[in-house]
Amino acid sequence: MIRILLADDQRLVRAGIRSILDDEDDFHVVAEAADGHAALAACRELQPDVVLMDIRMPGMDGLEAARRIAADEQLAAVKVVMLTTFDLDEYVYGALRAGATGFLVKDTEPAELLHAVRVAARGDALISPSITRRLIAELANRPDNTRKPDHRLDALTGREREVMQLIAAGRTNDEIAARLVVSPLTAKTHVSRIMAKLGARDRSQVVVMAYEYRMVSPGWLRD
Repeated sequence: MIRILLADDQRLVRAGIRSILDDEDDFHVVAEAADGHAALAACRELQPDVVLMDIRMPGMDGLEAARRIAADEQLAAVKVVMLTTFDLDEYVYGALRAGATGFLVKDTEPAELLHAVRVAARGDALISPSITRRLIAELANRPDNTRKPDHRLDALTGREREVMQLIAAGRTNDEIAARLVVSPLTAKTHVSRIMAKLGARDRSQVVVMAYEYRMVSPGWLRD
């Protein structure tokens, strides 16, 4: 059973999403919250598997709530999927940096929403290929920043760097396995080792590091 917390300041939006989730036998909505403060408190009390969190809420917004959830070791198992009306790249990047597992626009199809919850619950990063490609292209066009080298990247093998690029491209473990002609178990092992070496909470943090250190480019993503 996947336990879900809904966080959105609009009651009608929460009701609409809940009606979709309640039809699924493997979902249970444990609580609703109208702002980030209430969402954070509910997470600490109820320990949901997945939080569907609106980015724009009064008081504490969804990004700040996601940051606090990601920073709380007692909430390490809680996965956050950000919801917004606006399909803007800066929101996507901000959500990932805040520690969110995924990002969805509110007009997504019900089937995509259900899939998103299941993907998030198992710990996979949830970013659509179209958003991933736009985001990488946008970041690639920015001037180089002055980020200090992260020596954790030096610990990665050549194959692990290749797998990290595929994670950043939004590939699942099965897709990584097919691309590299290895077994799904081997792909999963590579992903686990990468996360351990980087100290990443989940796959989305691996994605952020790949973006920030220019390990991926629009050209590299072409099949």
